[in-house]
Amino acid sequence: MLIGFLILSWLANIVSLAVADWLFDGVSIGHWWPLLLGAAVLGIANTIVKPIITLLALPIVIMTLGLALFAINVAMLALAEWIAPDFSINGFWTYIGATIVVWLVNWLLHGLFGLRETSKSAQRQARDVVTG
Repeated sequence: MLIGFLILSWLANIVSLAVADWLFDGVSIGHWWPLLLGAAVLGIANTIVKPIITLLALPIVIMTLGLALFAINVAMLALAEWIAPDFSINGFWTYIGATIVVWLVNWLLHGLFGLRETSKSAQRQARDVVTG
């Protein structure tokens, strides 16, 4: 179950990054390898790093009425860009637009794949596997 969830989530990230690359001139993803690696980094970051940062930034998230969560999503996309070779996002507004597109496409595909119901338990299982 966990492996299937991770593979489908990875595929959703691949599609969402490809759509962002197609829509925005400021997003440049090389060929398949940067796309696959960027999607994997984004998935791992959203599963492991994002909950930790969200917990640490909880007072700021509350004070901004959740707007800080969007900044955390931008940071996760920036992390994927930083780690994957031949993957670049140029410009502040391109980051904002790409983050919205990645979120929207992931949301649609998770609904299509039926992953929303199992995502919380699968994320907990993935964190438990990584943290031991």
